[in-house]
Amino acid sequence: MTLLLTFFAYLTPLWGGYISDKRWGRMRTIWYGVWVGAFSHIILIIAAIPSVIRGGHALAPTIIAILSLALGTGLIKPNLLPLLYDQYAHKRDVVETREDGSRVIIVKEASLERMTLIFYWAINVGAFLSLATSYCAKRVGFWLAFLIPGIVYFIMVPVLLFLAPHLKKETPNGISIIEEACKVLKVAFSGNFIKRFRANQFWEYPKPQNMVERGAISSIEETNKKGKKKITWTDQFVEDVRATMDACKIFLFFVIYNINDGGIGGIQNSQAASMTTNGVPNDLIDNFNPLTIIVLIPILNNVVYPLLRRWGIDFKPVYRIFLGFMLAALSAGIGAIIQWRVYETSPCGYHATDCTIGTGVSPISVWVETVLYVLQASSECFANTAAYEIAYTRAPDHMKGLVMALFLFMQSISAAISQACVSALIDPYLIWPFVATCIAGVISAVVFLWAYKDLHKVMEVERLEKEEKLRRAYLDHLAEKEAITAVTANDVKSVVSEKLALEEEVLQVDAVTSTLALKK
Repeated sequence: MTLLLTFFAYLTPLWGGYISDKRWGRMRTIWYGVWVGAFSHIILIIAAIPSVIRGGHALAPTIIAILSLALGTGLIKPNLLPLLYDQYAHKRDVVETREDGSRVIIVKEASLERMTLIFYWAINVGAFLSLATSYCAKRVGFWLAFLIPGIVYFIMVPVLLFLAPHLKKETPNGISIIEEACKVLKVAFSGNFIKRFRANQFWEYPKPQNMVERGAISSIEETNKKGKKKITWTDQFVEDVRATMDACKIFLFFVIYNINDGGIGGIQNSQAASMTTNGVPNDLIDNFNPLTIIVLIPILNNVVYPLLRRWGIDFKPVYRIFLGFMLAALSAGIGAIIQWRVYETSPCGYHATDCTIGTGVSPISVWVETVLYVLQASSECFANTAAYEIAYTRAPDHMKGLVMALFLFMQSISAAISQACVSALIDPYLIWPFVATCIAGVISAVVFLWAYKDLHKVMEVERLEKEEKLRRAYLDHLAEKEAITAVTANDVKSVVSEKLALEEEVLQVDAVTSTLALKK
């Protein structure tokens, strides 16, 4: 059930991002997700009522609740962080002058890093509340274990009602970026795409102008040869899809990482059940994951990262992701050692999972497992937050939601792999899943670092290209406005306002460049 929830919770964001872009907008989509989630919480509470469980009627409403909770999650997750990023006022690094006359650079990357860390911290504050539900389920009943998070969940409604009027919102334009991107990819992968890929022509093929030249369509406005759909994208949109896909290739490495970050197929909970608990619920140890994040993120945000910047150490996102991958792989390696010791000390030896001899468990305390959760949580603080930043920074402005949906989709693939491996997670072979994922994690981390060691240089080139586009847009804007000879007073006011705004943007770029040059 847990893997089913995880799979659908990270698959449905693709639809959540689609419907947000095309119809509802981010805020409205989040609202719908909140109400769907509220419905699922109510159904879970009903399913957990003791009389329902005793009557054997709990399974059906539980499945309905899980599926509806996954749907609500899919509507919220791909839109919440992009909505938060949208509130950031500056499109690039800016220079501000303080009251004492000193000038400071507000670095966009550092600001987004801070926002992402706070966002991730807030998520795990909520997750940590499951500490109480573990004891409630064990000592009172599942109804109370589901009632507590349900009550906390409904607090979100008045909070959103208060915040909604103050948030910057984007109006959907009726065009889904995900849908349009799929159309481009469908054309790109048609025919002998492997040959085009080798010839570095893969992304040239779906550009409308090239489609006209090879006769795939008679004109950009006309339908294609099948006469079913119009070409609704532009050459620039194809380039944007290319940039987005290039930014999202980094997510493929997270398939292995996600398996290490939490264990494959719930193997860690199974391991805990074979250890001495002294009345502690098996799943209580899980709470050390959010607890570690709650403690570590403020330390990173307020102490570690500012100190590194002050000392001139650029802890680039690629290195943070590499560190996160290695920490997750280390947790799997330690998990293998713990499982080996459990086998060695269990009354049933290498058949410890369902042991009924003596105490039935290894004398090793379940608290030893906290090491795994601390390492995994630490890895998330480095890997996940840095991945958000890289993908969001590199993706075109109108494809941020798509990027988030694709990142979440990797978690769904990991859950599917875990589900496929569940039947193989049996005694006496439980050491080897830990070993296999540890080795895969180390290899993945090394390959990732080798492949993206120069990513910061690529991102710097992309930043300069964006600034150059801004300059060209500014000059074109001036040329267009200067060509107008007869305008009304309101038109003049509008032109002057737009001109000043564009000039301010260009001056900010120049100021940042000059300040950085002086520092060097």
